[in-house]
Parts: sequence; structure tokens; C-alpha cells
Amino acid sequence: MSSAPHSPSPIPSQRATLIGLSAVLCWSTSVGLFRSVAEHLGPIGGAAAVFSVGALLVTLRFGMPRLAQLRAMHPVYLWGCGLLFVLYEIALSLSLGFASNRSQTLELGMINYLWPSLTIVLATAIGLQRFRAGLVPGVLLAMAGIVLVLKGDSALSIASLWANVQSNPLAYGLAFSAAWLWPCYSVIAKRYAHGANALPAFLWAVGGVLWVKYALSSEPAMHFSLPALLQLCMLSGLTALGYSCWDNGLRAGNLTVMAVGSYFTPVLSALVGTVWLNVQPSWSFWQGVALVTAGSLICWWCTRSK
Repeated sequence: MSSAPHSPSPIPSQRATLIGLSAVLCWSTSVGLFRSVAEHLGPIGGAAAVFSVGALLVTLRFGMPRLAQLRAMHPVYLWGCGLLFVLYEIALSLSLGFASNRSQTLELGMINYLWPSLTIVLATAIGLQRFRAGLVPGVLLAMAGIVLVLKGDSALSIASLWANVQSNPLAYGLAFSAAWLWPCYSVIAKRYAHGANALPAFLWAVGGVLWVKYALSSEPAMHFSLPALLQLCMLSGLTALGYSCWDNGLRAGNLTVMAVGSYFTPVLSALVGTVWLNVQPSWSFWQGVALVTAGSLICWWCTRSK
């Protein structure tokens, strides 16, 4: 195995975009599986194990960058994106693990999936995407759909939403943080990566930080059963595959098309999560699905290539 990432031949933009979009299918399983692994191995220990195995798989695929290669990377990408990546993964995985119940896990996953619309907003703000008026109703419609998914069967009001957040402020705070961190990582990596790939190092850093957190926490020792091992390997493999595909798309694909396509991630994630976790979604969930889909189509129409 090479000790450094391969230098892949240039990938046509359309193909790279499709590879990036395939990450959506991988990530749609993450909410349900993260919760399931956390129930077996604990929120912190389970997340540390997932990212350690995932880092190993990505390293086997790309290899580890040499020190000279790390030094050659733009410091904004290496240190800025590295920090954002680590913070995002920790925030997302722990928010799902710290959920009070499985139903709340789906809500937290949906909050995290505010990031596609925020990615388009940030990409437009820094000039990666030309502003078009149709983006505004598209993004707002998609975000309104996510609000409906979060609302459930309760009446829609600021008071009810705030009370819901206050029922588990740590988990909701982590989920909202994750929703902002990933757009920042995506747009900064798009501008400063310049073909570099430090993904293996980023994933090892996530695993290392989580193991330190686990050692300092009062979480009990992990007990590995066959179901726990199977789910750990499944989630780790899908995590590694998803980020490898997304990284390819970031470096050579169309970020806006990928972000719009990822609007379907919350829909797929919720559907997979309801089956895997045996949770029945409310009627407002399906209304939210319709709005998210409509908003995605509007954004796609506005940002499609002429």
C-alpha cells in the first residue's frame, strides 16, 4: 500500500458531481445506524469506534499523506478545514447519541440537514455560485419543509419549538452547530483544497479526539456483541465510502448541484431511520417531504447549466 494518497487522473466535472451525489445514498443510513451503534456501545465510545474503523478504510483506499505533502497543502485547507471537519463529526455523532429517544434522533438528524440550504447560501455569498432570484424561494421552501418535519403533530409556534429544544439543549445545540459547520467545510475546501486530499488525516483526528473524550468521560466500558460489530462495520464502511465520494465531488464537481441533490438526504435518512429504528413519522413529515422536494427542484432549475 502506498504511504501517500494516489494522484488520480482528472475526473470530468459531470462524473465527479455524480460521484459526489452518491454520498447522499451512503449518508442516508447514518442517522439510524449512529443511534443504533450508540445504544450498543455508548454515544462517545460508539462514535470513536465508528470513525476509527472508517479512518482505517479510507486510509486503505487513499493512503496517508506524507509530511511533505501536508506541508504543501494550503494552510487554510489543512488546518481550517481539518478543524471544521473534526468539530462537525463530533457535533453530529454526539447529538444523535445523546438524543433522549429514537424519535428525537430523527428530529436531530433533520436539524443537521439544514446544511444543504446553508451551503448554497454560503457558496453564493463568497462567489462560488452566481446569485439568481429563484434561489431565495427555493431555499426558503426547503427550509420550511424541514421545519414541518421537526414540528411533528404539535401546533407550529416559536414557543413549542423552543420548548422542544429545551427538553435536550445539549443534543439540539450540537445538531444546530453541525448544520453550520459542514457548509463552512464544504465551501472552504472547494476554494482552498486545490486537489489536495487530507481526508484520512481528518478522520483519524476525529477518532483520536473522540477516544480522548471517551477516556475522560464516565461512560461505561463497551461490550461488543455480534449485532454491535455488524452495525459498526456497516456504518464505518458507509461513512468511509460517503466521504470519499463527497471529497471527489468537492475537488472536481459542481458544489451547487451536489448541495441541491443533498436536499434529498433528509428524506432518505428519515425513511431509512423510521424503518431501522421502528419509529412512525407524523403526517407533517410527509408535508415537509413535499416542500423539501419542491424547493430542491426550484434550486436545481435556477442553478442548472445553460
